[in-house]
Amino acid sequence: MTKPESLAPVQPLLIADRFAPLGAELITLLRSLRDDQWHLPTVCAGWSVQDVAAHLLDTACRRLSMGRDAHRPPPPGRPIDEYGALVSFLNDLNAQWVIVMRRLSPRLLTDFMALVEPPFAEFIATLDPWAPGVPVSWAGESQSQSWFDVARELTERWHHQQQIRLAMGAPPLDDPRFSEPVLETFLRALPFRYRDLDAPTGASLAVRVEGRVPYAYTLRREANGWALLKGEDAEPATRIVLAEEPAWLLLTKGMKGDDVRGRATIEGDERLAAPFFGVVAVMA
Repeated sequence: MTKPESLAPVQPLLIADRFAPLGAELITLLRSLRDDQWHLPTVCAGWSVQDVAAHLLDTACRRLSMGRDAHRPPPPGRPIDEYGALVSFLNDLNAQWVIVMRRLSPRLLTDFMALVEPPFAEFIATLDPWAPGVPVSWAGESQSQSWFDVARELTERWHHQQQIRLAMGAPPLDDPRFSEPVLETFLRALPFRYRDLDAPTGASLAVRVEGRVPYAYTLRREANGWALLKGEDAEPATRIVLAEEPAWLLLTKGMKGDDVRGRATIEGDERLAAPFFGVVAVMA
């Protein structure tokens, strides 16, 4: 357990080098699937393993087309003037691609993925981490630096691959070089999620996620709001301990908050724990 004085604010995550090995893991996984496994349902409602894989191809193609090639797709057919409208637009965009990709064989889909993953990773590595990036809306940001946008992209590619692994009963991708930055990125949603919860200055929530190695963070109330710190406060007002799988499922809407709460250990003030089980770190 970390002493309070060793707590430190979370720092920018410079993790563009993780995309190439993560993509290689994905291709290996897809090539290992039996024909029947492509049709298995996933925790992503209404999507099969093949649908999730198709979505990963879609997002990589979009990023390359717009970011690398400066391609501008047709504008939305309706105003995108608030968060709900943006989510609805993205859901429709995702669904359109997935429906069309159901026409492809799994082999061809995998071949396309193998073609796109290397240039996608190469492009991500060229981005200036300090330049403006796509805003990470679920963290409450209207402007984000590119490093945060890239970290968010890594969470997308990691958790969708986890959904495939979970559906087919494959070992989880719990290598800390991926799961540690992914979980830290997810938890950056906490200050925004807790923004309306009043608590005395200095009150803290410690969160420990137990994967292959443990990851510990503290959300602390400061004079100007809540701050996410790396490390575990030795004497928090509340402590939540949970395994890696229910943690990422909660944060990506793959498991309901009440179900995750039943698999977590909670100590201290329940009022501080309650908002955690409603945190979502994806566009939803």
